[in-house]
Parts: sequence; C-alpha cells; structure tokens
Amino acid sequence: MDVLERVKEQYQKEHFLKIDLPLLKDSVVSLTDDAFNLLTHDSFNAAIAEEYPLIILVYSKGSPRCAHFIEYWKQIGTRLDGIAKIAMVEVGDSQLAGHFTEKGFSKQPFFRNGIPAIVAYPANCRSPSCYMRYPGGLYVDSVVDWVATSVVGLPRILYYAKEALGPQFIGKSGHHKVKVIFFSSTGERAAPFLRQAAQEYSSYASFAFVLWSEDESQIWWNSLGVESAPALVFLKGPGTKPVVHHGNFSKSEFTEMMEEHKHQDLQQLRSDTSLELGCDARGHSRAGNDAAIWYCVIIAGRPGVELGKKRQILRKAQDQLIGAVDGSTTGNVDDSIEISSAATAFKDERLTFVWLDGEVQKQICAFYLATDFSGACGPRGFGDDNDKPEIFIVRFQRNATYEALKAEKKNNLVEALQGQHAYASQLVARYKGPDEIQEINRWISQIIRDGDTREIPYFTSKVPDLVPEETNKEWLRSTKNIRSAGKSLKEKISFHFKDYLTDPRIGSTLLMCGCVSLGIIWLRNNKPTQSTRQEKAPKDRTKRPRPKLSTSLFGQPSESIADVEPKDARQWEMSDSDSD
Repeated sequence: MDVLERVKEQYQKEHFLKIDLPLLKDSVVSLTDDAFNLLTHDSFNAAIAEEYPLIILVYSKGSPRCAHFIEYWKQIGTRLDGIAKIAMVEVGDSQLAGHFTEKGFSKQPFFRNGIPAIVAYPANCRSPSCYMRYPGGLYVDSVVDWVATSVVGLPRILYYAKEALGPQFIGKSGHHKVKVIFFSSTGERAAPFLRQAAQEYSSYASFAFVLWSEDESQIWWNSLGVESAPALVFLKGPGTKPVVHHGNFSKSEFTEMMEEHKHQDLQQLRSDTSLELGCDARGHSRAGNDAAIWYCVIIAGRPGVELGKKRQILRKAQDQLIGAVDGSTTGNVDDSIEISSAATAFKDERLTFVWLDGEVQKQICAFYLATDFSGACGPRGFGDDNDKPEIFIVRFQRNATYEALKAEKKNNLVEALQGQHAYASQLVARYKGPDEIQEINRWISQIIRDGDTREIPYFTSKVPDLVPEETNKEWLRSTKNIRSAGKSLKEKISFHFKDYLTDPRIGSTLLMCGCVSLGIIWLRNNKPTQSTRQEKAPKDRTKRPRPKLSTSLFGQPSESIADVEPKDARQWEMSDSDSD
C-alpha cells in the first residue's frame, strides 16, 4: 500500500503509460538468501505430519515489510527451539499460499492483515485445513507467547509482588513442592523452555516470577540472599537455606539445576513417590532387590507450624547422618559411635527420611499410629489447634521364601502364596523422646541394630493405599479440539460483518432498504380508515339493542323468549304530558 500511495502521488498528472514498471523490483528487496525451511506443495503434507507443532510464515520476496520482519522471525525460531518447528511459504507458490488466505464477501482470497502472515498447526493436528491464524501484532514476544499458550498449551508463570509472594505463592502452591522463584529486571514473560519445565516438573516444583527493583533489594537480600537480577532461587522446605543462582542460564543449564534441586531436603511420602523412596510394602528399598531389610523414618502431622518445626528437626537429623557419612569417607570419623548404625544404613540407602501429610493421608497415618493418633492424623476440627506431629520408624522385611519360589518360577506355589505374602513384613516403633537431633539419631541407630540382628517373625497385613494428592491440574490446556481458522461462529460473525461494511455494494443495498421502509410507513399513515369507521357506526342511536339480562345466579347470560324482539314490533313514542 505504501508503494501504491507513493506512485499515485508521483504520477498524479502524468499519463499511465509513463509509469515505471514494475512497481516492486525483486532486485531491490530479496529474501531468497534469508529463507530457511522453505515449504513447497510436495513437502507440506510431510511437514504437518510430524509430532512437533509447526509454525508457518507466509511472506513475499519483494516486500520490504517481510524483509524487516525476517530478523524477528529468526529470533522467534530460536526461542521456540525444542517446542515447535518453524517453516516459510512464499506467496509465489499460489496453490500453497492460497490455502491460508481468507475468503471475503466477494469470494476473493486475501490476507486480512497483509503479509507477512503467521499460521500454526498444533501437534495433534494432521489435516491440512486444521490450522490457526495468528491475530496479533508482529512482535517477537507476542508471537512467542501465542505459540506457547494457544498452540502448545504451556502454563503461564505469574508475577508476584513482595506482599503476595508468601501468602499467595509459597503458602498455596503445595507443601511437598520445591519453590522456584525467578527474579527479572525487565518484567518480560517467561521463556518457552521455562514454561515447558513448569509443565514437566509440576509434580515436584512450583514456579513464580518477581520483578526486581532497587527499592526492594534489601528485602530480598535479607530473606532469600538475592543480590541482583537476573537470579534464580530454590526453596526446598521450611527452614532450609535458599539455593541462589545469579546471572543468566541456558536451557541445558536450567535442566541440570532442576534435576539437582527438584526434591525437597526432606521429601514427602506420596502416592507417586512411595516406591521410589522405599517406603512402600509392595516395593523394594532404595538399595535394590538384594536388600532384605530396610527402614523408613516418617514424621506425620497436619500441615502447620508444629509440623514445620518437626520437619526441620528431622531434616537436621538427616543432615547429621550425611555429615557422619562424609566424615567416614574422608577419615574424620564422628565421635559418637551411637549413631554409626544409622549412618551406615543411610550410606547403604537402607534408611530414608520422609514426612507424611496426616490430614490428607489420614487412613495410612492412623494405620501406622494405631488408635493413639489425636493431633497427628485426620482433618482439623473447628477451633482445634492441638497439632501434635509424631515421629515413627517402619521396618520392612522381604519374604525370603516367597522370593526364592518366585526365582525358581514355581508358578503354582507362587500363586498360592501371592495373596498372603505380596506385602513386605512391617514393624512400627514410635519415638517418645525429646526433640533433640542427637537423641533422635541414637534412637534410630538402636532400632536398626535390633532390627538387623534379632530374629523377628514374618507377618504382613493389608496397608491402606496412599491418596493421590494431585488429581487434576487446572493450568493444563487441551488443544485437541482445534477448529480450522475462520470456522468458529465468533470469527464468522465478526469477519463477515467487517467484510460487509467494506463492500461497495452495501451502500446501494442500504439505500434500497431505506426507500422500501419509507414507502411502507407512508402507506400505513395514509390508509383511509376514518371513513370506514364512520360507515360502520349506527345511524339511529335510539335503536340500540337492549343488553341481555342474566337470570343465572352466577352471572352467566341465559336466553329466554322475552329477550327476542318480534318482527312486527314498533317503538312506543312517549307524549309530552306528565300524566302516567
């Protein structure tokens, strides 16, 4: 359009034969060298059949606007790396480029916002007509956000103010999850690979953004140890020291950090982590299938201040065993021999420390703590603040006879014993000592020494199943029901209405409708209804029919002989005299 306006102004008084053609010279602006992954009609069907979403740019080699946008298009491709693939289609390929055009009121194909134009095929879209048009402006951030949100369906990572970060994010994002906080100095949206990580690690971590400002720098330094932005912070449980990473990071570096810090220092016993932690009677220990006896130290309670304090104590007890293990490897043996059994079991991965949400997992909590579980298991009542978390240890022992029969593949005996010996034998011991780290580890070591040396009978019982704590994820978006661009009712109404307003025939159509409406109104106003009413009016007012009298008790009219007027009847004319 800018070229046409310039030509019209330049050759306003000249003959049209003097116009220098062509108006757009391919030699001036060319995108042949910058085009990459150029689609043709033959390679188009194979490109949309891949598992990744496909983002297509429709461009023109002779357009300065397309030449200016090509650098932005490269940045978009870099940001979408690993999430979606990008390709290009030149309008010279009329058969393929015409497939992405719209049809106006005149049934002529056109691009509503001109070129370049962007269309997208979602991952589960395999039909050529199943694509989406990008409706926004040609900005890198807007295009990337549209692809990540509408096409791929990745969750958004929200920004929080300093007043809302604690109660709205840390307090409501799951007690079992690691809190991942990004500090940004620009306020830009989260990169697609961060949003993809938020989807992949949703069972382990929650993600948030904070806008960094110099006025609040002292607050973040005192609370989280953040000096400047950009920065990344991992909060791995109550009372733990934040893990802070300053500076920018790549996708691979962030993946390594997530794998290292995706677990809390004291993990939660949940339905999807019980087998991995070795705290499930149906599974094995973290030491592998060869370990016959293993242990799991559990602190159970209702989420709150008291449970947070006990979790910190148990985590510090775990850290003391880790220090004892590290000291034994370096030659600095710990002075306390009383915790050596616990340190050895922890080193051999036969000992695990976890915490249990007694409010959600009330059945298994009551199973382990028998009948005396008030304040640790079950929902909190009205006005009930009697939270008393409990620490206990579970000893698991695998059935050697069952494992031997299973190894020898004696299916008949295995099937006979499977119903009785599918679970490992369990013994539970509750801790009733003081909340001191050294005392807790001494108690654990004593339990492990007795459990490893004494002959304990093998017996099992049915253990209640853990309740899944994440049944649904509200932020997950589904892109299965994808309509072809322009097929939805909303798009049809809005687009067609705009097309009708710009069509040159709409003026004459409205004028004709206006004339017809005025004609109908004129005919209705000038219709001779008054004379007709006068003709229908009675000429003699004295000969009005008498009303029918009702002889019914309930007011219903009833006809009688007296009501019928004879044919030869005449009106009696009253005289002017006053006599009767």
